[in-house]
Amino acid sequence: MPKIGKLALPPALALAAALLAQPASADPVEALATTHKSPFNCGKTFNANNWTPGHSPSGSLDWQDYGGDDINGETVRATAAGTAYFYDAGNTSYGKWIEIRHGDGTRTRYAHLATMARAAGGSMSVGQGTAIGTVGSTGGSTAPHLHYEQRTSTGAVDTSPTVDGVTVSLGQKKAITSTNSCGGNPYTPEEVCGGGYAVIDSAALTGGRTYLLYNSGNGNNCVVTLKTTNVGSPSSMSAFLEPEGASRTTNAGSFSYYAGPVVRSAPGQCVKWGGSIGSSTYTSPFEHCG
Repeated sequence: MPKIGKLALPPALALAAALLAQPASADPVEALATTHKSPFNCGKTFNANNWTPGHSPSGSLDWQDYGGDDINGETVRATAAGTAYFYDAGNTSYGKWIEIRHGDGTRTRYAHLATMARAAGGSMSVGQGTAIGTVGSTGGSTAPHLHYEQRTSTGAVDTSPTVDGVTVSLGQKKAITSTNSCGGNPYTPEEVCGGGYAVIDSAALTGGRTYLLYNSGNGNNCVVTLKTTNVGSPSSMSAFLEPEGASRTTNAGSFSYYAGPVVRSAPGQCVKWGGSIGSSTYTSPFEHCG
């Protein structure tokens, strides 16, 4: 018997049929879109320069001085939540740089940093606003600035990135005021202690809270004290951890966001833990044994 071929549909009908055949979730990129804030402290204004030609890669932003505000040494913050990975290219290319991989598969890059929150080869979970480094001029940089990229899940650079609701297209230079970290503390206890830790106890303080965390993978305890008021301004804080029968380890000083992390191994032991913010203190009994 002869084979029966498919009927050729007119172009308009063919397009309609193709659209009807699409699954309901045909646009995952839109559904998972990540919103980015400026990579600087709340209220800070800097120039975002998407200069061309000759900028590599094309579409990346160079954050530069604005007015009398020098960008050198400024705190760099995650523009959106994800997992941060830390690298060091030495005196070439990006120098000290960080890539954050976001939940929708997109990525952001932060380059020419003076300092980083973790050593090269490390990683950490970050929220939008988590401090990850400071502005510098490492690598192939000729002056202090922050090189910043937004990349798609395929690795392509977005040549018209949007930050804090402002789109900066190729050839444009715009002054953008940060709304990043304008709310509460951008850090979580898990972010401060690192991967594998979970909160097992906490206690309220005036102006914040102190937390005890445990890592079941390595058996270590971790204590951190976080502010909820006066966030971003240095003030007296502490965190401590004391395994039963051992000496106490304390991290105390004038801090803007948190005290700690204080990490101790105490297999089979009870621990005493706590912290302070100003004159408000908490000290636990020996507990969480073994």
